[in-house]
Amino acid sequence: MEYISSDTNVWLDFMTIGRLELPFRLPYIYLMNEDAVHDELLSPPELSKNLLALGLVAAELTEEEFFLAEKYTESFSKLSIYDCVALAIAKCRNITLLTGDGQLRKAAQAERVSVIGTISILDQLYDGDYIAREEYLECLKRLQQYNGGKVRLPGKELEKRIGEK
Repeated sequence: MEYISSDTNVWLDFMTIGRLELPFRLPYIYLMNEDAVHDELLSPPELSKNLLALGLVAAELTEEEFFLAEKYTESFSKLSIYDCVALAIAKCRNITLLTGDGQLRKAAQAERVSVIGTISILDQLYDGDYIAREEYLECLKRLQQYNGGKVRLPGKELEKRIGEK
């Protein structure tokens, strides 16, 4: 199993389309700092509880991750503290970062941390035969339906996949 450091927004995307459980079909262990789990995943109230039940792991920060996150708050002023923490976990543990946040993606690129997001998770689910074509397309269409509101994804990427598959 591969570990993934998780930001919040991808979970909100999957919750919005009613498919919160889908990413847990992949052979990943999703980590999120325990404070972020309890502070950021507040709405709706059952979100953190549901994610933990599905397999999200609330991770403690190491000393190295704490100090690196602190450094990131100075280097990347547009990031929240929990964005910096997710990036520090990914960097220190040499694992992929799961996020859809544009500023966090840029910071990860600057730090040479690999990033995946909502669309990539869906692609992996479909390409790995974890979901059928119909389910994949339904998820993409629902994301497209909410895009620009509750969901913020590259519209052209959604359209391209809907047209191709």
